[in-house]
Amino acid sequence: MASREVTLESTIGGFTAQGQLHTLSVWFILALRLMMGLAFLQSGVDKVLSGSFGAAGYLQNAPPSNGSPVADLFVAMGNSPSFVAFVDVAVPWGEVLIGLGLIVGLLTRLAAFWGAFMMLLFYLGNWEISHGYINGDFAYMLVFLSVAAFGAGRILGLDAYVENYDVGGETLIDRYPWMRYLLG
Repeated sequence: MASREVTLESTIGGFTAQGQLHTLSVWFILALRLMMGLAFLQSGVDKVLSGSFGAAGYLQNAPPSNGSPVADLFVAMGNSPSFVAFVDVAVPWGEVLIGLGLIVGLLTRLAAFWGAFMMLLFYLGNWEISHGYINGDFAYMLVFLSVAAFGAGRILGLDAYVENYDVGGETLIDRYPWMRYLLG
């Protein structure tokens, strides 16, 4: 089987970046999607099954104690009973749904967006810059964004089938182009 190189190119603000993917790139993109899916699924299932996840103490105490620049925002969230009730459900079940979406490659961009958003909040809440501004939470956020940017759900995932589903003689993605932001 002959290999072919794929060139990527993007221009932002007048600067152009260009590079070529290696033939193994598809496997590494798939590995990133599956790794993040499994990590989030495990974390969410552990929280759901333990039944003891509660965000109030963390929101009220961790960010102020670690010097987070948005500590006041986290404390305000932790002092709102309705917001805490929402977070107590949204975090564990969000992790489960994000994990499942990534593992099966369904609604991958949507799952990756919410995964990146959660990692941004974890980064700000777990503020630790004694070794620099880049930590595991920040790195995971970038992995989620990479999974979305590469359309990783099309690699051995259900998004490839959903996008090509026939809707009145057109593929789903051709009929509803806005779905590109959810699938892929």
